[in-house]
Amino acid sequence: MSTKGEVRDFLVSRRANLTPERAGIPDIGGPRRVPGLRREEVALLAGVSLDYYTRLERGNIRGASDSVLGAIARALQLNDAEREYLFDLARTAPATARARRPGPAEQAVRTSVQRVLDHLTVPAIVHNASQDLVAANLMGRALYAPHFDTDGVPNIARFIFLDPRAQDFYVDWTLARRTVAAIIRFEAGRDPLNTQLTGLIGELATRSPQFRQDWAAHDVHRHRTGVKAFRHPEVGLLEVAFDVFELSGESGLQIVTYSAPPGTDSADKFALLASWAATREAAAPERAEHV
Repeated sequence: MSTKGEVRDFLVSRRANLTPERAGIPDIGGPRRVPGLRREEVALLAGVSLDYYTRLERGNIRGASDSVLGAIARALQLNDAEREYLFDLARTAPATARARRPGPAEQAVRTSVQRVLDHLTVPAIVHNASQDLVAANLMGRALYAPHFDTDGVPNIARFIFLDPRAQDFYVDWTLARRTVAAIIRFEAGRDPLNTQLTGLIGELATRSPQFRQDWAAHDVHRHRTGVKAFRHPEVGLLEVAFDVFELSGESGLQIVTYSAPPGTDSADKFALLASWAATREAAAPERAEHV
């Protein structure tokens, strides 16, 4: 992903999403050749010259001050994730060509972190910036069973875009696709030299027309909390709340926990999921003996 090209495409896409009415300015100047605001309107709202904003939109963002970036973010009405992404693009824009930094070939959590996961009574998973599932507790592995039932390191993005089971597992598969594409773009803005991440982007762009479509929207997203719906192959529909926690001392790793309010159908199904997971775990040594 070229930082200069990404800055250009991101700012153009955000400008196209904002109408004069939403921006609170009069719509004057005749027919618009493109949807959304004109460059001069963004420059006026941000309090910068047209020439300077044009340079920024062409990708020359290195050296832009926080105050200027903040003004542009306000002018384009960026949300928190989009604003952070813009600042990340400015921070990581290279003055000269820099070597790509390979991501970890194989990543795992500390033993103490795994103990914490194992003591949680709710499903919990750990993933990195490239969406690899690097750890989970028993309930987490059970909840994400189709993801773990793959060759190699399980990866959320590859499952969503390349595995046909994803369309059934995720109740709103379209939303899941768009969200994970937006998360990957956000992470790429934070660490554009990570070859593991850029390799994933290239692979998905080559193999998935849906990813190409979602990537072209230039949306960015940072997962914090919300609600997801899964159609689990063993227990059926699960509607659960999720919460995301940064893993201290482990760059790029996040813990995601899933919970359901007591007395709900999903809470009852969590109990069934726990029973199924325990039974499968107990049978694992027996299966291994017959391999």
